[in-house]
Amino acid sequence: MKIGIVCYPTYGGSGVVATEIGLGLAQRGHKVHFITYKRPVRLAHFHENIFYHEVTDAEYPLFEYPPYDTALASKLVDVVNYENLDILHVHYAIPHAAVAYMAKKILLSQGRYIPVITTLHGTDITLVGKNPTFAPIVAFSINKSDGITAVSENLKQETYANFEINKNIEVIYNFIDFNRFSRLNKEHFKKAIAPEGERIITHISNFRKVKRVDNVIRIFKKIHEIIPSKLLLIGDGPERIKLEKLCRELELCDAIRFLGKQSAVEELLAVSDLFIIPSENESFGLSALEAMACEVPVISSNIGGLPEVNIQGVTGFLSNPDNIDEMAKNAIQILAKDEVLQQFRKNALAQAKRFDIDNILPQYERYYEQIIKTAFQEKPMVR
Repeated sequence: MKIGIVCYPTYGGSGVVATEIGLGLAQRGHKVHFITYKRPVRLAHFHENIFYHEVTDAEYPLFEYPPYDTALASKLVDVVNYENLDILHVHYAIPHAAVAYMAKKILLSQGRYIPVITTLHGTDITLVGKNPTFAPIVAFSINKSDGITAVSENLKQETYANFEINKNIEVIYNFIDFNRFSRLNKEHFKKAIAPEGERIITHISNFRKVKRVDNVIRIFKKIHEIIPSKLLLIGDGPERIKLEKLCRELELCDAIRFLGKQSAVEELLAVSDLFIIPSENESFGLSALEAMACEVPVISSNIGGLPEVNIQGVTGFLSNPDNIDEMAKNAIQILAKDEVLQQFRKNALAQAKRFDIDNILPQYERYYEQIIKTAFQEKPMVR
C-alpha cells in the first residue's frame, strides 16, 4: 500500500505513535509518506520506503497568522495525486481530520476518491476537542472520516459520551518496539546517576499542568525520606520553572535531575527502578508502557486508559491523581525489597509484551485494507 500519514512532528504521544506506525509499516514493505510542517523527531534515519513532504506556510501581509490548515490541505491534494496514495491516515483530530475532509472533497471534484482514517489520541477529544470553539468541527470531521480508531477503550467511550458520533470506532492500542525498548545492561550508567546504589525513579512528560509533575516531586519526597533514591525528570514544558522552584522549596535539588528532552529515553528507563505518572488526564499512557517494556513497574493515576496498561497490584499500582500519600506508600512497597521489585519487573515486562508492535501493526494493516475495500465498494465510479 501507499500510505499518507499526517501528524504533529513533535515529542508528543500522537506524533511519536504516528511516526512509529509509519516506520513499522515501511519495514513491512509499504510506501509511507509523512506530510507535516517539520520532519518528525523519530524520523531520524533514511529508509527506502519512507518519504517526507514538508508543508510550507504561505506568507502574505494580510495574514496575521499563516493559514497552515489551507497549506496542509493543498499539500495533501498534491501528494495524493502525484504519489498515487491509497489511503490517508491522520493523527489527532484537530485540525487534521477537518483538513483531510477538505482535501478529500477537492480530490473528489477532480474525479479521485481517497479514504481517510482518523486516529484519536486523547486531548483532541478529552480536552481541546470539547472546547465549544472546536467541538462542532471535531464531531463533523470525525463522522466524515471513512475509518476511526482510538488508542484505548476509555478514549472510545469518552468520544461517544462527548460527541454525537454515528460511526464505529475501532480500538487499536498504542504499541512498543522491543528492538528499541528493553532493559539493557547499563550498570556503568546507573552508577554515574546513583553512585551509592540509590533507587532511580523516573518521570517523562511534556511538563504541562495536566501531567501533575508537581505531584511526582511530592511523591518522591516521601519516598526519599524512607529509601535513598534519585529522581530523573525527562522532558520540558510550561511548568518547568515552577517545578524547579518546588525542588528548592522542598530542599531536594541534590536528589532530582532535570534532564530536558531526550531522544534516547530507553537508556534512562533501562537504569530505572520505578516510573511515576500521576496525570489527571491520560488517554493511554505511552510513556508508562515504554517503562514497562524496560521492566520498570509503574505508579500511576487511575484515570483514562492507564488501567488498561498498568494492572493494579501486578505491574504497579493505581490511585486517584492527587492521592500523594497512597502513591508514595505503594512506591515504597515496591522499592523496599529487591525480591518484590524483581517480581514487579517481571510482571511489567509480561504485560508490555501484549502491546508488541508485531501484534499491533497487523491490526492497522487489516483495518486499512477493510477501509479501502469498503470505500471503493461505496464509490465504484471514482478512483
